[in-house]
Parts: sequence; structure tokens; C-alpha cells
Amino acid sequence: MKIGVIGAGAWGTALAQVAATRDRDVLIWAREPEVSASINEARVNAAFLPGIRLSSAIRATSDLAALADRDALLLVTPAQFLRSVLAEVPVGARPIILCAKGIEAGTRMLMSEVAAEAAPDAPIAVLSGPTFAHEVAAGLPTAITLACEDEALGRSLADRLARPGFRPYLSTDVIGAEIGGAVKNVLAIACGVVEGAGLGQNARAALISRGFAEMSRFGLARGARVETLAGLSGLGDLVLTCSSTNSRNFSLGKGLGEGRAAADLLADRRTVAEGAFTAPVLAEAARDVGVEMPIVDAVCALLKGDIKVDTLIDALLARPLKNEGL
Repeated sequence: MKIGVIGAGAWGTALAQVAATRDRDVLIWAREPEVSASINEARVNAAFLPGIRLSSAIRATSDLAALADRDALLLVTPAQFLRSVLAEVPVGARPIILCAKGIEAGTRMLMSEVAAEAAPDAPIAVLSGPTFAHEVAAGLPTAITLACEDEALGRSLADRLARPGFRPYLSTDVIGAEIGGAVKNVLAIACGVVEGAGLGQNARAALISRGFAEMSRFGLARGARVETLAGLSGLGDLVLTCSSTNSRNFSLGKGLGEGRAAADLLADRRTVAEGAFTAPVLAEAARDVGVEMPIVDAVCALLKGDIKVDTLIDALLARPLKNEGL
């Protein structure tokens, strides 16, 4: 199975490195010609994944048409660009593995729903879980969820991507895998705020726990399975991204907690903090299904500049006492 990777950011490049194990041919598409040149000529992606020597089995292109001979495609573009990229790629009936984590603005569709609409003949899988790209590319141990409604296809894709340091766990719960990945990005911003505001480890642990309750309420309302939300693509990814400045979303929240403006923090970034785009869409989607998500609403307010950190913390702490259940 020849793999094509669309998107040569840090995560796309790391996945290309995984897929190229044992010198298997992998073609990666980069929007920027200079990134393609760096990968082909110097064997590094200096712009997005510096310090990692890339396999000689990886070739890069900035021509989407060059992916026509690929048997399966990994889509690693930012969530808000997935539809436009799929409009440019003649996917046909080839399997596509969705690796972006988010909800489309305007339609409030999950990535699998966008893909089903934009590429109706393509079988769909979702790859999601606790992963920092640099660690994956370096071969450090990683476990991840590969969700696909077609179990036979899921096994085939997992066999193609697996290696000793990269272990996919199979699931048929595509919705659950997607919701975990999308919601955790927003909650990671909130945990970064806790860090930036100096609120302590107790507060972070409480926020992760209550954030998981929000994720679970929303996921169950959308048809996800509870075991998926409690697994690698839900709780596992939540713990990782809520605990480290290696997370773009956590770093954004940390800046907010320190009193910096969201517009300034986002303008400084070459890479995308998906949670900033997902937060308002997620808040709307939660209201659509009658689910209360106060932490998500708080992140939205901070990103819009509607409220100061101290005022927001006081408001959350003053919420009425309730039972701990979901």
C-alpha cells in the first residue's frame, strides 16, 4: 500500500516518517515549495520539524496531482482547510485517513462528515490520540486510536502504519475518536490559562477532570461511545495536551493566563492552535444538542477578549455546587 500524506507540518511529516518505516515509499505534499525542497534535498523539514533526519523513502511534492498513484491518503491539513483541500484532490474510492482535529466553522460538521460530503466514494478512517510530532518522528513509544467503521480496512491500515514504536489501537467509533481530539484542544487552552495564571496543580487536575466530563457529555450526545472517550483519543490525548508547553493549544492558553491578548498570541504563530478555531464552533454545537460546557464557554470568552482571566476564574468558582456526575 503506497501512502500519500497531504500536509507537511510537524504532524504530517512525523506520520510520513512512520509510514516510511522499512524503506516503504511515501509521498508528502507541502503547500510551500521551499518545504518540499528542504525534505528532498536536505532530508529535513527545517520549517516545521527541525532536528529530525527524515527517511530517504520520503519524497515531497507541491503538486497535488502527483498523489494520483497513492493507494491511501493521510489528510493532515488544518481542520478548517480540509474541505478546500479535498476539492483539489481527486480522491475517488481511495481510503482517506483523517488526522486533523477540529469542527468545521459554519457547518459545525466533524471532519468525517466534511470528508463524506466532499469525497463521497472514499472509505474514511480517523487517526487520533496522545501524540507530540517530534516524539513520534524520533521513534519514541506512542499509542494511538485508528477508528474505521470498516473493520477489515481498519486492520489493513493499522498493519501498514504500525511499527515497534507506533502502536495503533483499532476502533469502529469514528465519532468518538473525532470528538475527543477536537474537544481536548479547547480544554488544553483552559489548562494553559491555569498555568499562566499561576493557579497550581490542584486547579489543573480539577480542570482536566471537569473538562473530561464536558467532553463526555458532548460526545455521548453526538453518539460517541464512552469507552472511546475514556481511551487514547479522548482522555489520553486530553492528559497529554493539558500538561505540556509542547502543545500549541496549551502554550496559547498560558499566554492568555499571563495577560497577553489572543490576537497577539495567534499572530505570532506559524503553526495552527486548532483549539482557538474550534472553541466557538464547539460552543455552538454543544448548544445545538443541549449540552452545558462552561469551560468551553470560558475559553471562548477569553479568546474574544470579553472577560479578564481573574474575573473569569471568580465566575467559574462561584458556579452553584452540584453532584460530580457527568
